[in-house]
Amino acid sequence: MRLVTVHLPAEYLSDLDELVRQQRYPNRSETIRVAIRDLLREELWRSKSASTTVVQHSS
Repeated sequence: MRLVTVHLPAEYLSDLDELVRQQRYPNRSETIRVAIRDLLREELWRSKSASTTVVQHSS
């Protein structure tokens, strides 16, 4: 993995810490990775797969 530095508002960090406190994620980094993965899945990967899907017509 690569290290990326990100500046976030204090409120975001507080909310990330709350998710970790609730044990929904093990740490801030994993929480951010999941959020980015979900964003990419929604915004980029689905549109790529939709544009490359071949539609087959039945005879």
